[in-house]
Amino acid sequence: MRELVEEVGLDAVRYFFVKTAGDSHMDFDLDLAVSQSNENPVYYAQYAHARISSILRSATEQGFATSTANLSLLTAEKEIDLLKKIGDFPKVVADAAKHRTPHRIANYIQETAAAFHSFYNAEKVLDASNKELTEARLALITAVRTTIANALRLIGVSAPEKM
Repeated sequence: MRELVEEVGLDAVRYFFVKTAGDSHMDFDLDLAVSQSNENPVYYAQYAHARISSILRSATEQGFATSTANLSLLTAEKEIDLLKKIGDFPKVVADAAKHRTPHRIANYIQETAAAFHSFYNAEKVLDASNKELTEARLALITAVRTTIANALRLIGVSAPEKM
């Protein structure tokens, strides 16, 4: 096990072990675990967190704030999808604990990261010409970032600010 951790890193080992249901056969793909691509689930999840952190740093530098965000401006399909996804988090955690199925949290992380990346590709987050919408979107992605970080922590995986 020590050699595996040295080869791929503790986060990858933990994530790959947790993402497999306890009653399922596990195939550990060493090449996938070390790849820095969207196919690597731990990289994909951590990259979503790091990307949001980067956006928030840029927003701060540009003078945007989220404390006055008008969340009623979030009406685009991808925004609503993200809101629903982060709203599911408490139930996912409760179900995973009740049924002793931590892989549900790993699956949730993947789904949330995918929803964020889909939103990011569809919508402009930082838009100087629409400050109110930008601040609402910043509040949304701040919540997504917090949710991903909390979910990663539950399975013992770090949530890096930069990658």
